[in-house]
Amino acid sequence: MKKATMCLLVLSALSLAAGPSGAEAAQKTVSVKKHKPVRSHAKKRTSKAAYQETANLVLGSASALVLDQSTGSVLFEKNAGAVLPIASITKLMTAMVALDAHPNLDEILTIGDEDVDTLKGTRSRLRVGTQLSREEMLRLALMSSENRAASSLASHYPGGREAFIVAMNRKAQELGLQDTQFSDPTGLTAANVSSARDLVKMVAVAHQYPLIREFTTSTEYEVKIAGRTHAFHNTNSLVKSSSWDIGLSKTGYISEAGKCLVMQAWLNNKPTIIVLLDSLGKMTRIGDAMRIKRWVESASLPQRQSTG
Repeated sequence: MKKATMCLLVLSALSLAAGPSGAEAAQKTVSVKKHKPVRSHAKKRTSKAAYQETANLVLGSASALVLDQSTGSVLFEKNAGAVLPIASITKLMTAMVALDAHPNLDEILTIGDEDVDTLKGTRSRLRVGTQLSREEMLRLALMSSENRAASSLASHYPGGREAFIVAMNRKAQELGLQDTQFSDPTGLTAANVSSARDLVKMVAVAHQYPLIREFTTSTEYEVKIAGRTHAFHNTNSLVKSSSWDIGLSKTGYISEAGKCLVMQAWLNNKPTIIVLLDSLGKMTRIGDAMRIKRWVESASLPQRQSTG
């Protein structure tokens, strides 16, 4: 009798093993949604490979943090407390402070000499004298990381640029960002610093602003400057990818900060925040984001992994 029972259990186990696991079934659902049918045995091999990668997630970014926004659980962190220059990630705070003043978004702003970058000597298609609406300046600052547009938002703030920077640091304090300090609205200075732990909080708050969500995930936008139409593009190529569902995105780069990237995105049907700081190489931050995506969506993901 025992032998017969054991045979039945073995046969039952073999039968269950032949079907997809819960994680694999979820992946199959996504595949169907994207109209890319995959045979079950091929999906099993992909899941196994993905699981092997999760065991030792290695990122090229010097500092990183991945947060499950729905639970507040840290899924992965690497040197998350390191205080580093954040470059144009700064512009998320710039946008929030500008919008918190409840300004007239249709008001025309003019690029002035004070908006020209004399620190790094970066170029811009927004020449001195260029006039755009405040909404367009905000869009270009967030989508294309346009430094003069971001500077213009500060220049036209009540009380001017100095008052704007004070407001940036005040908001950082209100949000409990203990590692964060701002000295300018563009991020061109290495004095604008933060940590991955702080930036997760900043991204979560910035994601609550509809215009920030819209503008940071727009792929391109055209504006007329001096009678000519200029096309501006998003600095994060992932916003154009059909495999990503991104709710907020911001890139950053100066030599002192390396390549930086923050995103709010839906991974494995959960809202997730990704922070990547000081990535070496042109494509490292994108590669790290892709590795994290596979890691989160793979089977048997541990609740938390910490390195460094």
